Amino acid sequence: MASQFRRISEFKFLKLSPPQILVLGFASIILIGALLLTLPISSTSGNSVEFIDALFTSTSATCVTGLVVLDTGTSFTIFGKTVIMILIQIGGLGFMTMATLFSLVLKRKISLRDRLILQEAMNQGSMEGIVRLIRRVLIYSLVIEGCAAVLLSIRWAFDMPLGKAIYYGIFHAVSMFNNAGFDIFGDFRSLTDYVYDPLVNIIVMFLIVSGGIGFIVMSDLVEFRVTRRLSLHSKVVLSTSTGLILIGALVIFIFEFTNTRTLGSLNFGGKILSAFFQSVSPRTAGANTVDIAGLRQATQFFIVILMFIGASPGSTGGGIKTTTFTMMIGAVIAMLRGREDVVLFRYRLAQERIYKALTITLLALLLIASVSMILSTTEDSNFLAILFETTSAFATVGLTMGLTPELSAIGKILLCLTMFAGRLGPLTLAYALGPKQGKPLYKYPEGKIIIG
Repeated sequence: MASQFRRISEFKFLKLSPPQILVLGFASIILIGALLLTLPISSTSGNSVEFIDALFTSTSATCVTGLVVLDTGTSFTIFGKTVIMILIQIGGLGFMTMATLFSLVLKRKISLRDRLILQEAMNQGSMEGIVRLIRRVLIYSLVIEGCAAVLLSIRWAFDMPLGKAIYYGIFHAVSMFNNAGFDIFGDFRSLTDYVYDPLVNIIVMFLIVSGGIGFIVMSDLVEFRVTRRLSLHSKVVLSTSTGLILIGALVIFIFEFTNTRTLGSLNFGGKILSAFFQSVSPRTAGANTVDIAGLRQATQFFIVILMFIGASPGSTGGGIKTTTFTMMIGAVIAMLRGREDVVLFRYRLAQERIYKALTITLLALLLIASVSMILSTTEDSNFLAILFETTSAFATVGLTMGLTPELSAIGKILLCLTMFAGRLGPLTLAYALGPKQGKPLYKYPEGKIIIG
C-alpha cells in the first residue's frame, strides 16, 4: 500500500510544470522556516513567536527581501538567526540550486526534469550547459561570500569579541550577497553606525552589486580574459547597472545635500559615500547607512523607481530587472524614431522579448497598484510610505520608511504574498496558476486602432 501511494505521489509530482514546482518548493521552504522560527529556542524571550510574525520573517528571508516586523538582532537567538541565514542562502541561490548541490556531492545524475526546473529557476532560454552554470553559481557564491566574511570579521573584530565578529561577518556576507538586507545589529538601525566607514561600505556595495548582476554576467566576466568578448545580455546588464548607480548617486547627492536628517549632517566624503550606498542598495539589497524615513519625498519616490527596476535576471535580486527596463526604453526610442526593430549593441531583439518585457512590467505595476490601494485602507499611514513599502516587498529590497513593524495582520499577509510573487516573478507565478497554451492554428484578420 505504501509503495503504491508513493508511486501515485511521484506520478502527480511529475505532472506538475516547472513553474508549479518552483512555487510549491518555495512555499514549502517558507512554511518549514516559519515553523522553526516559532520554536521557543528561536526567540530571545523564551516564548514562541506568533505564527504570523514567524511566517512574515520566513517569507522575507526566503524571498531575500529584508522587511521585518521583529528586530532580527534582538528578537531572535543564535539558532533563530542561523535559521534566517540558511533561508536567505536557499532563497537567494534557489532551492533547486541547493538540491543540485547535494546531488553533485552524492554524485547522483541530474535528470531531464531537474534540468527543466533549473532552466526555469535560472531564467535560461535552453537547458544547454545548465548544470555547468549551477556549478559556477555555487563556486562563485562560496568564494565571494567567504572572502567578504573574512574581511568583515577582521573589521568588526575591532568593535566586538572575535567569535561574535566572525558570526556577524558570515551572516552579513550571506545576507548582502543574496541581496536580502537582513542585519543583526539590533534596533532596526541596519548599517547606520558605519556611515563613515569606507571598508564596510565598499565591501557591502561589492556584495550587493555582484549578487545583483546575475551569475551569467559573473561567468562572462570571469571568462573575459580568455574569450575577450561579452554576450549581449552581459553588455546590457553592465551598462544599465552602471548607469543606474551613477545617476542614482547623483540624484540622491543633489536632493539630500542640505537635508540635515540625512546627508546634510555629514562631511563631503560622507555625503559621496552615502549617496553611492543608497543608490546601490535599492538594487535590491535593503541595507541603509542613513535614515530612509528622513529622506525628502522626492528622494523617496526616486528610490521607489530604482527598487521597481531592481537587479538583473539570474541573480539573487528582484524587481522587473535591468534588461526588462532597457528593452522598454529601447522600444520607446525605436517608436519615436519610426523604426520597427529594437536594436541594442547592434543586435535586433525578437518581438517576443519585447512582449515579455511589456507583460512583466504591466503585471508588476498592476500588482503594486492593487496592493497599495488595499493597504491604504487597512493601514494608518500616508500613501507614499505605503507605495514605498509595497514596491520594496515586490522588488525584494527590504528598505522601509518604518511602516513594516506597525502593519496589521492583513497588511502582513498582503506583503507576504507580494514578496512571494516578487521573488518568483509575476510571469512565473502566472504560468504556475494557468499554464500557457500552445500556439494557435490560425490567425485573425489584422485590425487597426487609433492610439495617442
